[in-house]
Amino acid sequence: MSPARRPMRRVGDLLPEAARALGLEDELRLARAASAFASVLAERAPAVAGAARLVRLAGAAVIVEVDHPLVAQEVRLRAPELLEALAEASGGVRASEIRTVAARS
Repeated sequence: MSPARRPMRRVGDLLPEAARALGLEDELRLARAASAFASVLAERAPAVAGAARLVRLAGAAVIVEVDHPLVAQEVRLRAPELLEALAEASGGVRASEIRTVAARS
């Protein structure tokens, strides 16, 4: 008699469960949000896409590291649009504010 086979599951569906078991839920959430933010920037603000990165989630705010003050200004000006798109994106998060911080040299 052969052992019973479990139903097949996609690897991506196993990640949240594995992250929870390893105590890495927050890191997985941040990684997914950062990826979603990168996609949102590429679509909505391509001129600054490579110069801004979501680096932290802080309550209702997303913390975005920027390479230049002009990039920070563009991100802040587009914040309502970017936040809405981030909330709707796969892996995105719902936030009410974007805070920018200068990248460390």
